[in-house]
Amino acid sequence: MTKIAPSTHQNDQISVIVPTLNEAENVEKLIRDLRTFGQHALAEIIVVDADSSDQTAAVAHRAGAKVVVSAEAGRAVQMNVGAQKATGQVLYFVHADTQINPDFVADIRQALAEGYALGCYRYQFDSPKLMLRFNAYCTRFDRIWCRGGDQTLFVSQTAFRALNGFRADHRIMEDYDFILRARKKYTFKIIPKNVVVSARKYATNSYLRVQAANFSVFLLYFMGASQNRLIKTYKTLLNYR
Repeated sequence: MTKIAPSTHQNDQISVIVPTLNEAENVEKLIRDLRTFGQHALAEIIVVDADSSDQTAAVAHRAGAKVVVSAEAGRAVQMNVGAQKATGQVLYFVHADTQINPDFVADIRQALAEGYALGCYRYQFDSPKLMLRFNAYCTRFDRIWCRGGDQTLFVSQTAFRALNGFRADHRIMEDYDFILRARKKYTFKIIPKNVVVSARKYATNSYLRVQAANFSVFLLYFMGASQNRLIKTYKTLLNYR
């Protein structure tokens, strides 16, 4: 595995990329927090919307983000579109319903200065339920099944391009695929702090249903199942967009 060239990285600009679909309720707060905590370290906040039926794009624009409408829905495609528009030396991919850590600029720059090309945070849920606290606790461990896009992902622009970004043919599990490919070449940092993740999927379904769906899709993915089968399995098991 390769560490990136050593430097202080204290002047690296961060481009935040937020893929959205009907996130008008969440995107304004996220952008406001990013601007508050990011200050001059932000190259831009790019919201890549998949032609939402609500006011996501308008809300994001008013909040101060650059808004790009993706011709195709899907996080992998949308995040790649955002990365193509980004001008910062660092890309930071964040889901619209995630609450960022206030220290994200210092944390990311420190990780880069230590030679890590990419990494993520641990997380906690916006719910006090015991089993969700257990799930969150597991994100401190360096195992692929403990990862996920909700943890946010930072990566140097150089490394992202060398990896050819996210696989555009992935409509699900795109974050796992990217991390697995990246870790064959680069070192990966799990920042020992939390972002806050929405528990809305668990509120809509049950804890057991979500765990069953996640386990089934994870297992099928590593058995080589097609994207269509993964999506069908997930939608069959869960009431979640």
